[in-house]
Amino acid sequence: MRLRQIEVFHAVYSSGSMTSAAALLNVSQPSVSKVLAHAEQQLGYLLFDRLKGKLVPTPEAHRLFAHVSTVYRDVDRLRHVAANLRAGNSGRIRVASTPAFGLEVLPQAVASFRSMHDDIVFEIETLHLDQMQEALLESRVDLGLAFDPVATPGIDTETLASSRFVAIAHSSIELGDKPALQAGDLCDHPFVGLNSRGPLGRILSAYLEPVADQLKIVTWSETYHVAKALVAAEPSITIADEITARSGGSGDLQILQLDPELRFDIKVLRLAALPLSIAAQNFVRHLRQTVGRFLQG
Repeated sequence: MRLRQIEVFHAVYSSGSMTSAAALLNVSQPSVSKVLAHAEQQLGYLLFDRLKGKLVPTPEAHRLFAHVSTVYRDVDRLRHVAANLRAGNSGRIRVASTPAFGLEVLPQAVASFRSMHDDIVFEIETLHLDQMQEALLESRVDLGLAFDPVATPGIDTETLASSRFVAIAHSSIELGDKPALQAGDLCDHPFVGLNSRGPLGRILSAYLEPVADQLKIVTWSETYHVAKALVAAEPSITIADEITARSGGSGDLQILQLDPELRFDIKVLRLAALPLSIAAQNFVRHLRQTVGRFLQG
């Protein structure tokens, strides 16, 4: 039996009439009658006796229906799976991000996305950019989230938003009424330095190079969120990305703009040779909205 014949037989047997079966299948009654007649012809026996205007299942139909019901349930389940995949409502999304996004932005994005798609399972890794690119090329993750990544063969990028560096200072540090700080203003206070690892590190190193010999560096940090924590712990100042500055609360901190602005892009990375699932594509769009709201807040 063909799938359409199985559907029609199941509907007629379950509803007891061709008229009711036609309504269930949203087709005409003659169409149901024609498909059923073809099925009986191919099988070589009747499925229903026509008695006084009613359809009465034959013994063969009773035995066949027990097997058809299993097939019908499987087909119905397949339809639901296909519909969910089309809507992006099922699957697993593997995301790697640099540490700054793991503090607040990525957890917010995952939680709000799952509130709408609760059958999505996420796997989250926190990696530095070079580790993230390696994970993508090895297909260990589906998406990467990073600041201004350098172009890498085999990896495509998509810009989510534009962000900037800001100065973060302990609340006890007197900075006057300046609306923004210049590089020279950083030299008057204890400074938490950051290494030049990654694209942002190189941008920041170039920015600070004219005053590098005048900075009063008291601590070096590998990551921006540790630099922020160090500033919160003792009177000092540092420069960090805006995502880190806004994540986890400001506490006893001042956040000030830089003059001139030091900007960079926030990007999603993905393997060029492997298309994203619909669920992952939907999450990228959701992530763009989450990052935008976070930066505006």
